[in-house]
Amino acid sequence: MNEQGIATQQCINTIRFLAADAIEKAKSGHPGMPMGAAAAAFTLWTRRLKHNPADPLWPDRDRFVLSAGHASMLLYALLYLSGYDLSLDDLKAFRQWGSKTPGHPERRHPAGTEMTTGPLGQGLGAAVGMAIAEAHLAARFNRPGHTVVDHRTYVFVSDGDLMEGLSAEACALAGHLGLGKLTVLYDDNRVSLSGTTLLCFTEDIDKRFAASGWQVIAVEDGNDTAAVDRALAAAEAETMRPSLIRLHTTIGFGAPKKQNTSAAHGSPLGAEELKAAKENLGWPVDPPFFVPEEALCFFREAAAESAKKQEVWKEAFRRYEAACPDAAAAFKRVMSGEPPAGWEAALPVYGPGTKEAATRKTSESVLQALGTALPELMGGAADLNPSTFSWLKGMGDFQKPGEPPACREGAVGGEWGYGGRNIHFGVREHAMAAIAGGMALHGGIIPFTGTFFTFADYMRPSIRLAALMGLHVIYIFSHDSIGVGEDGPTHQPVEQLMSLRAIPNLVVIRPADANETVEAWRMAVENGEGPTALIFTRQNLPVADRSTFGPADGLRKGGYLFWESAAGRQEGERGDGEPRPPQEAVATPEAGLPEAILIGTGSELQLALAAAKTLAAEGIRVRVVSLPSWELFDRQPQAYRDRILPPGVRARVAVEAGIRLGWEHYVGLTGAVVGIDHFGASAPYQILYEKFGITAEAVATAARRLLGR
Repeated sequence: MNEQGIATQQCINTIRFLAADAIEKAKSGHPGMPMGAAAAAFTLWTRRLKHNPADPLWPDRDRFVLSAGHASMLLYALLYLSGYDLSLDDLKAFRQWGSKTPGHPERRHPAGTEMTTGPLGQGLGAAVGMAIAEAHLAARFNRPGHTVVDHRTYVFVSDGDLMEGLSAEACALAGHLGLGKLTVLYDDNRVSLSGTTLLCFTEDIDKRFAASGWQVIAVEDGNDTAAVDRALAAAEAETMRPSLIRLHTTIGFGAPKKQNTSAAHGSPLGAEELKAAKENLGWPVDPPFFVPEEALCFFREAAAESAKKQEVWKEAFRRYEAACPDAAAAFKRVMSGEPPAGWEAALPVYGPGTKEAATRKTSESVLQALGTALPELMGGAADLNPSTFSWLKGMGDFQKPGEPPACREGAVGGEWGYGGRNIHFGVREHAMAAIAGGMALHGGIIPFTGTFFTFADYMRPSIRLAALMGLHVIYIFSHDSIGVGEDGPTHQPVEQLMSLRAIPNLVVIRPADANETVEAWRMAVENGEGPTALIFTRQNLPVADRSTFGPADGLRKGGYLFWESAAGRQEGERGDGEPRPPQEAVATPEAGLPEAILIGTGSELQLALAAAKTLAAEGIRVRVVSLPSWELFDRQPQAYRDRILPPGVRARVAVEAGIRLGWEHYVGLTGAVVGIDHFGASAPYQILYEKFGITAEAVATAARRLLGR
């Protein structure tokens, strides 16, 4: 395909004014970048990008991420012109209720939108994850003579993206890993929302990226499509380094009064300035949303030409399937997101007499079993493998191929290169979370991360986006409370548990022993509709004898009856409140509801149990409920929740080594919470629990007070 007879400038101006008209109609939006970066976007989408509007989820498509999500109309104009499921009327409904064109891009809404962006830097971090996923899947599935994974990741970034610390973290790792199929197009317009970047952003970006191991290519005129195309070709030719293409552009290009000023960044141009911009660039003032037929045809033909590459890929995959049937079947399975049949059989079971252990250590054992059963499981820690135990031993280190042996101290073992499944993120928690999100977005991988729970705060923006997008990411957090002990308050999470519980669509699980840990991992693997946070202890915990206590699979419902004094148990019930088989029925001396309910999570479940046994010895009918996951429990039918937490029992005490705020959801305004509403201290953890009043006696005392005894 060539551009003979087609005015390239006409196509570029179509992008510019579709964006400007939509923003003007909405009286809201950001016209500056769409108008300034239109030429570069046109070049990429019509000459280089491998995609198919008729099949937006084709596995071997190139990924395009608009990290500068405020420029969303640039993406929507490209999607419409290329023939995705987006109409001109959809562009006219920009930023309106129920439209396909929200203010910032949202994953698959509309089709062709790879991810939700807006918080600056997030798209760039996720793009690194996408490039990691591509490199790993290529190493795993490609065979000599059969290449089925071979695509690139492109990301458009702004000055603001590169100001964010996340970008430095993610790009440093990308350079270290030599991700040659990652290309960043930097819209260097030197203007941000509050004014010129000379106010705050004067570092030498070229040297920064070069120092991180990137190829840096400067395009001094971002409107020069030939120069942009040469830069893209140079990026494609560089296989051992990611590439930064710095495009010197003009924000709000064409608007006589507002171009090259912050006034073009975050507000509509205004009717008069928009009219002047159209006249300045030789564009019809009326009607708005004018699309020349020649321009539309050109974009659609370019997309159709790109779509032919999918047909070539399909034929290559048919040959691959014939030559490598097992690998082809595995590829289709992982890209569908379905786990292999029978994977649960690998999960361990911890029987009576199992030695007490920290749940972080049990998690390590479960993770090794899952690593064998689930080849798509891949991830690592932020320099905390030896403490969080979030690694896959002997399953390889994801590193740039060919690194010398001297670099391998601390390696997990196994294959060294892109086929490795352990990622060494370094001390980069925010980038780790963003990268994991990108890996999940790419598909074919279930990513996991690991760090101390207190550092969840460094990851929270990326966790929130993963929840917003419904990504299958597993976050491992160890050292979950004041149980950290001697490291002191900087490392003792107090408010983090409630903070994560406040994020919609994030499942938070804090297991109380080894078997609950197994079930927590089972749920994390099965929870493909959103992320899961697994919260583990540093200190050892006893392993409950499940012949005496409620079965651990009650965790799958978020909460269950863990123990109940005989006088409080309904005849014919077992520990989780479900009907017992007749042969398991236990006669009770007194039927009826318990007088008090004690609720615990994690390490504090043992405090609730000890308090309950004390109260039972005093003749009080008492129930202990394990509530490791609020989100899973609240998803259960009301009848189940009422059976576990009967509404008629008002004497409820919750115990958890974190802030009390939020527990009123389960104990009501008349209940009590034993917790901690201040920071911790440096001392052995047993002393901290005693000094801060998080004890079995405190739980029992609270229950007695509620009962008036």
